[in-house]
Amino acid sequence: MSHTRIAMNLLWCVPGVGGSEEYLVRQLLGLEEIEHDYEIEVFAPLGFSQRQPKIAQLFAVHEAPNDCSRRAVRIWLEHTWLAKKTRSFSLVHHGGGTLPRRGNKKTLLTVHDIQWIDYPNYVSPLKLRYLQRVVPSSVRRASRIAVPSRFVANSLTKAFGVAASKIGVVRHGLEGDLVSITTDEATLREKFSLGNGPVLVFPAITHPHKNHLFLLNLLINAGGAWADPSLRIIFAGSQGSHHSQVLAFINEHDLSSRVVMPGRVSDKDRNGLLKMADAMVFPSEYEGFGAPVIEAMRMGAPIISSDRASLPGVIGDAGLVLPLTVEAWADALDVVRRRRTELVASGHSRSQLFTAALSATDLVEQYRIALNGQQ
Repeated sequence: MSHTRIAMNLLWCVPGVGGSEEYLVRQLLGLEEIEHDYEIEVFAPLGFSQRQPKIAQLFAVHEAPNDCSRRAVRIWLEHTWLAKKTRSFSLVHHGGGTLPRRGNKKTLLTVHDIQWIDYPNYVSPLKLRYLQRVVPSSVRRASRIAVPSRFVANSLTKAFGVAASKIGVVRHGLEGDLVSITTDEATLREKFSLGNGPVLVFPAITHPHKNHLFLLNLLINAGGAWADPSLRIIFAGSQGSHHSQVLAFINEHDLSSRVVMPGRVSDKDRNGLLKMADAMVFPSEYEGFGAPVIEAMRMGAPIISSDRASLPGVIGDAGLVLPLTVEAWADALDVVRRRRTELVASGHSRSQLFTAALSATDLVEQYRIALNGQQ
């Protein structure tokens, strides 16, 4: 085996980053499933190995002397501790969308999305100024850029003039044992007080672009199956910047008996909820990829999604992809119930395009191109 050493910078992986961490972790799991000539070592915040024991078992994990919960500390450590530790590596893979100005010159930069350009009002002014200053320079200086979807690749070219030849798509992929890690339906109905009626699942943090208020509005105004008093929507995600507004809407419109908000649930519970759901609903305004839709495909949940950003390209014909209007979604529950067998089969088939092994294969190809100086 070659001794080509690659460092993966995960210092930005602090609790709460959610899907972006999962994306890179699944790539690491996939790297263990395929043959390649690289020796991967992980550089992560203090406490990462305890949160990701499987990664710590499979890879050499170097933990920083700080949990990196403060952006300023993380940036300082990237320019000092990380730069020194990775000096002898052939390539440093920076997974958090920005590139330090000091360190190894051979780099692969993963950019998850540039939502802040389309929705600047969804980002704090301080973070927005930071992104506006750092991201353009990072994409310009990176040896190679990896993105989760063609949508993000096109967005980078449009926003920053990045040559399409400098960008490679590394798809999101699911681990092979996902379907075996599942809580049974009876346990979930009791645990989350779901009753005996239909269940919809929305696995998303309560950030404004996730669009929880759109679903709540459907319960009030869409009529038909949405007005069924036994219908439960479970918002399975941690608290985001729009959480108080979501709670206020639920209280104002007396929806607390129909909306279940358990916070972030375990992988077992998430999988079980998807397996039992009438549908996984995903009205997001912006996704760089949208991992929950492929998780739903794998677990057999029909998908009702918005037609925004990357989602149409990821879902294909394996779900309903609809404009974000009450009229478009009004009969969606009836449609997915009528077409359930067809949609579940299409989802299972399409999910085979998104495995951890295939994601890792994409990543290895980007490593090869970056190391060879190709575009």
